[in-house]
This record gives sequence, C-alpha cells and structure tokens, in this order.
Amino acid sequence: MARLPRKAIALLAVSALVAAACSSAAATASPTATPTPAATPTPAATPTPATSASASAPATAFKIGVVTDVGRVDDKNFNQYSYQGAKDAADALGASVSYLVPKDATEYASDIQQFVDQKTNVIVTVGFNLGNDTIKAAKANPDIWFVAVDVAPCVDATGAPDSTFACKGDAATLLPHLIGIQFQEDQAGYLAGMVAAAVSKTGVIGQLGGINSNPAVVRYMQGYELGAKAYKSSVTVDSGFFSTGDITKAYGDPVFGKTFSQQFISQKKVDVLFQVAGATGNGALDAACAAGIYAIGVDVDQYQSYPSADKCIVTSAEKHLASAVSQTIKAINAGTAKGGISKFNAANDGIGISAFQNTSVTLPSDLQGKLDAALAAMKAGTLTTCTAQCGTWTGK
Repeated sequence: MARLPRKAIALLAVSALVAAACSSAAATASPTATPTPAATPTPAATPTPATSASASAPATAFKIGVVTDVGRVDDKNFNQYSYQGAKDAADALGASVSYLVPKDATEYASDIQQFVDQKTNVIVTVGFNLGNDTIKAAKANPDIWFVAVDVAPCVDATGAPDSTFACKGDAATLLPHLIGIQFQEDQAGYLAGMVAAAVSKTGVIGQLGGINSNPAVVRYMQGYELGAKAYKSSVTVDSGFFSTGDITKAYGDPVFGKTFSQQFISQKKVDVLFQVAGATGNGALDAACAAGIYAIGVDVDQYQSYPSADKCIVTSAEKHLASAVSQTIKAINAGTAKGGISKFNAANDGIGISAFQNTSVTLPSDLQGKLDAALAAMKAGTLTTCTAQCGTWTGK
C-alpha cells in the first residue's frame, strides 16, 4: 500500500483494517471520473485556520483538524489529498481547517489531543498508522467526530483498540462518532487491469503485492486480473508477493523491491507490472523502468508522487482520498453521518485511475470507451470486479 505501517505494523498481515519498451505516439485521454490532482497546500508548523470560501457561516462555527502521518503535508500522497479533502469541505461549509504533521509516531496521540483541546468539531487522521490512537481518542471524547482515513476500526467489547485483532466489539455502536473511511480497491484495480491488457504487446502482464493476507492488497490484485481478462480474454496475468510475513520486506524496502521485481520480470517475461506494496512497490516501479516495460501505480497518481518512474508509468489505480474526506465531513456537518465504516467506490467517486500523462505510451483507440463503460457499470452496480472470495487470496 502507499503507506507503511509503523506502530501498528502487524495489522496489515492479520486483519481487515486495511486495508511499466515505451512507444512513440502520445495519448492524453482519461476516464471521465478522474479528478484533477489537488493543489499543493502550504505547510504550517502549527494549526492555522484556512481562509473560508464561503461567508454563509462564521469561520469559527465549525472547526476541522487534520493529523497527517509523518513526512510532509504536500507529499502528493495520502497526507496531501486527505488534507485537500478537509480543505474542500471547509471552503464549502464556511468552516476553519488546520493541520499538524507529527515528526514521528510518538506524536500521533499528542497531536490529536491538541485538536481535542481546541474543541475541534471533526478530527481527521490520515492512514492506518494512526488507527489505534484515533480509536482511543474517539473513546475518550465521544462528543467529537473522528474520521480515520483508510482504517476499519477494530475494537474489543469496551470500544478500545483490540490488540488481538479479534474485533469482537461493534465499533459503530461503541464509538458512534468514529468513521473509518474504506475503499473498494477491486474496482480501481479492475480499471488498471484493463489498461495493462490494452498496452501489453506480448499478452503477458504481472502484478506484485506486499503480503497475500492483506485484504486491501488482494482486492486490488483480484480486480486487476478480472479487468485485464475483461479487456482481452487471452491475456496471461502472473502474480506474486514480496513476502509471506516480513512486513518491512513487503512494504518498506524499495531496494529489495527492485531486486525481487527484476527477478520476477525476468522469469515471467511480463511487459506490464502493477505493484501494491508501498515503498517496496516503488522498487518495483524502478525495476520496470530499468527493464523497459510499463508500470502501473497504486493508491494515488504515482506519476505525480514518484516522478523518478514517470518514463514507464502508464496510470495508477487510485483511491479518491480528497473526495472521500470532503464528502464525509459534509455529511457530519449536515447531520446525516453515521459511525462505523464508510465505503467509497465508483458510485460515490471513491475510486478511479489516474490521467494518462505519459506521452510515450500508445493507447488503443477502443480503450477510453471501454473504461468509461466499465466505470458506468460499476456506478450502476452491474459489474463484478472481484472474485467470490474477495479479499482472500486463493491464486497461485
């Protein structure tokens, strides 16, 4: 995935908390639902209210706080697009929005508490690394709304984080003001698979995931294979995983990711490679470029977030983070939100693929129409994009 677990790193492996020879012709078409990348926000050392775009309510009437993961707020990744969603909602509602960037995992809880102390109405936390601290804060502050991006809250019978991952407590009931934003990764993977099959010259494409027990990773990959075969039934899809249990190898080691991917490309003879493996997956993008084949990014537009691989990235399977966060905050403000998991998919602009920006890639003339038709069918709920064992790896 795009973000590597730290404090709660085992969560990926055992629970459902989660969650590429270039040619010469140019092509710039993109699926109609693909959004323009969010503008880069200006970092701030301490929470600073954003200027409201609306005068319908005082700027202090509704306060939104965002605690990003470590790094930068303008990372062209989870932090940036989640914050952009909060800012979009603030602009629409006449609210104030501010953010904090923890220097490391030890600051997650204290940064959340800063917003609690400021009597913030909605606190958004970015990524499953902040999951446990968000659950604790939601339990201690039942009158504040919490939005946990890419987290499915796992709690015990008291509403506390469940370290055993049995998840026997009903988070929606025990923590009614906590919303976990989740995405239907198989739909984004399906669209990416169609693109991979369309640009492949050999009819053999590949995909690599972090660990096969991570449901979100598996959903991406299951959708990718179905989408590829829907576009071209004769295509061969070879799959592999970076590890069976070592989380660091699976999601946090780009050097290992490149070496492993080079071997996979050489052995399988794939000419398109999709990766779902965080920083390790960045190594796969590097390997694809070095081998002169095409690559497909994941989670965000990696043509923007990982420009060193731009020469071989065709598109990325996206989670529309800004849209999901903005919609969720607006629902809270309107009084229509409910605690528990909030699922985002094609029907509510939750997924898609990135714009085709690599002008060295030749796209078949029928691809755009087929992508648009598939997206429309997803929105209508008439297209199957995952297997019967969705999220559980049963392949070779």
